[in-house]
Amino acid sequence: MHKKFKLKKKQMFKIQTLNKIDPDGLSLFPLDKYEIASEIPYPDAIVLRSFKMHEMELPVSLKAVARAGAGVNNIPISKCTEKGIVVFNTPGANANGVKELVIAGLILASRDITNAVMWAKSLIGKGEEVPALIEQGKTAFAGQEIQGKTLAVIGLGAIGVLVANAANALGMKVIGYDPYMSVKQALKLSNQVKWVEGIQAILGQADYVTLNIPLTAETKDYINKEKFGMMKKGVRLLNFARGGLVNTSDLKDAIAGGKVARYVTDFPDNETLQMDNVISIPHLGASTKESETNCAIMAVNQLKDYLEEGAIKNSVNFPEASMDRNGGTRILIANKNIPNMVSQISNILASENLNIDNMLNKKHEDIAYNIIDLTQNNIDESVKAKLAAIEGVFMVRLIQE
Repeated sequence: MHKKFKLKKKQMFKIQTLNKIDPDGLSLFPLDKYEIASEIPYPDAIVLRSFKMHEMELPVSLKAVARAGAGVNNIPISKCTEKGIVVFNTPGANANGVKELVIAGLILASRDITNAVMWAKSLIGKGEEVPALIEQGKTAFAGQEIQGKTLAVIGLGAIGVLVANAANALGMKVIGYDPYMSVKQALKLSNQVKWVEGIQAILGQADYVTLNIPLTAETKDYINKEKFGMMKKGVRLLNFARGGLVNTSDLKDAIAGGKVARYVTDFPDNETLQMDNVISIPHLGASTKESETNCAIMAVNQLKDYLEEGAIKNSVNFPEASMDRNGGTRILIANKNIPNMVSQISNILASENLNIDNMLNKKHEDIAYNIIDLTQNNIDESVKAKLAAIEGVFMVRLIQE
């Protein structure tokens, strides 16, 4: 038998779970192909939710990480990219759960429900006096209705569009701002939602402002003294996106000065917990059975597609890539996005008398990702080694029948 061709035994993929993952998602891993455990040596992939991986040593076997959720702040993205590890998230899977809590936040910001409930509880033991005391004290908790008020939605991604449409259905005047809005999301947005191009214009009109943007180096402290200055007096601010989006020192001043009537956040910290007129919710946005199931199912399906076929969807560090499989060997290569890489790869395969049936080359920032289908199957590992030796290549995988 030629040295470049040999029989391969069926591969078992090892999956490590760093958090409790919904069983409806994990059940999609076929037991004849996958081994799943929270403690497992040399995993091929990791599935997690909130576990912080930054101090974790990444196993040499690791090919992919999937977060059952949208945010990936708990994952060392740059470190993963350097090692050719694809990082997935699940945008939109928990969008409805977050949307519903944002709508609840609108009501909580409008009607002084939280303080009213605590006050009512303080009447325990008053006996027959309770009904009269309730009638006397309720005026201290009067609020306003959301119908007819203007809501500014900052960020029109999966959650933002759902919030905008739901608020519109509840009778609010909704204006949206997102300089990076995709065509896909634009098509989902109600035609009754007004799309404003400038941040100053949207903040100046709003009775309520909701944040639905990711936390990045550029968006940290996005709502600050300058933007508070653009807002109406008595505005109600909602943050169900990420805590770092709002500068807490500037928020404290805005509340004290009456600029912000109420701040509702799903990301309280020690400072906001001590502030008046802040409603602190303990990160419940995606804490629903449905959200956890949807996120787990999406994360598992993305991992399966990548491990078995090399397809990438919803990665935060690699380009989206998918190509129909024709049989034979599939080679996956990640390299620096520099000239002459494809020709070097092709030359090595040609020198080994390996025929390329189909090839896909996709780019994301400074990296390129290649899917190459060969006519031949059972390619020797020496070919993989030669491809990996090309300067600029940092990941090579073979998928064989």
